[in-house]
Parts: sequence; C-alpha cells; structure tokens
Amino acid sequence: MFIFASQKNNAMKYKRILLKLSGEALMGERQYGIDPKRLAEYADEIKAIHDKGVEIAIVIGGGNIFRGVAGASNGMDRVQGDYMGMLATVINGMALQGALEEKGMLTRLQTALKIEAIAEPYIKRRAVRHLEKGRIVIFGAGTGNPYFTTDTAAVLRGVEVHADVILKGTRVDGIYDSDPEKNANAVKFNSITFEDVIKKGLNVMDSTAFTLSQENELPIVVFDMNTKGNLLKICNGENIGTVVKI
Repeated sequence: MFIFASQKNNAMKYKRILLKLSGEALMGERQYGIDPKRLAEYADEIKAIHDKGVEIAIVIGGGNIFRGVAGASNGMDRVQGDYMGMLATVINGMALQGALEEKGMLTRLQTALKIEAIAEPYIKRRAVRHLEKGRIVIFGAGTGNPYFTTDTAAVLRGVEVHADVILKGTRVDGIYDSDPEKNANAVKFNSITFEDVIKKGLNVMDSTAFTLSQENELPIVVFDMNTKGNLLKICNGENIGTVVKI
C-alpha cells in the first residue's frame, strides 16, 4: 500500500504549498521555449520536498512561449492574446508534469479551460483530494479569464486549496528596495509586511494577486528557485529569500 510521506514526517514548516514559477524560468539559457535541463533541475528540487511529505500545488506562467500583454502591444486583440497565453501555460504544465513523472512522482494537471484530452477540468474538491493523496497538482490556463495574470491565478488557487504559503520562485534571491540586477547597492529585505510593500511601491506581484493574498492572510515567500536546495530549506523553516508576512 502506498503511504504518503506526510504520514511519517511532520517536521516541515509547511504542510501544503502553492509554488509559483515563471514561464521564463523554464527557458534556462535559451532565448525561448523550454530547456529540458532546467526542467529536470526543477523536478529534483520539487522531489526533495515531496519526499518529505509536503503537499505541492504548482502554477506556471507562459512567458517563455507567449505573453498576451506583449501581443496586445503589437496590435493583437488583448482577449485573444490572453487566451493564447493561457494555452502556453498548459504547454509548460505538461512539460513539468512529464519531468516530475520521470522522477517517479504522481501528478495531475488541471486546467481552467476544458482540454479534456490532456487534463482534468479544475475542480477544487478534486484538487484537494489529489493533494491529500500525495499527488502533485499543476494548475494550467490561469484563472480561465482574460486580463488576469498567472500571479493572480496562483494566489486564487492557493486560497482555494488552503495552501499554507505562496512560494514564488524567481531568479532573484528575494525582495529588494530597487532592482538588484540594475542597482548593485540595492538592499534586500529578509521579511516585510504587506503594508510596507505597498508603501514602498515594491513590485512583488501584480496588485490584484497581492491584494487577494493580503485579504486572505496568505503569506508569500519570494526566493531564488535556481539555487539548488532553496526550496527544501524554505520548507524546513530556514530564512531563505524574503517573507511577506501578515
């Protein structure tokens, strides 16, 4: 009989997480598309916390394939562009699903748009049941509505499935008072409140996603996903990245 690790290990800080990954992160060193090497690295990082019993839901962006906003800026209808972006997130979700299953993990891909040949429709109760059974649930197609980002989809799904935290994996190791890639003197925050993020005008997530997280008292951790072991350290309770706390 399959015994999920959470039945044996209760030492982790978080029991259930929502991991938000950007589509661009999947490019690795490429200019566009999906880098299989980066996918395998992410699968290893996710497996490390899965083996410790953490219940994992994931939302991935689609910017490595298509961005609706970018399409609209070039004359495309915004709604049409956003739906194309949603389909891009499904492609990324399928790619990550394959990488995770190659490592021996059980997964389910659920989408906000009905694509029954490749994914389950998003149903909250079914998603929660999958998580309880130790399956990794990947949410594709954003919220299923144009004009909403995958950041908003991540927070919405996190609230719906009762995640303990939103873990936003980026290429930067936390939140700074200015862009650390442009300003060598940028100062990093180890922790910050929702109110201070707003007062300082810091760009953590889009305003809809951030407000939804604040209203539902769902903390956010921004961290460098590309540094090996960071995801496990966060779930172990180590001070990695920046915590946006209640």
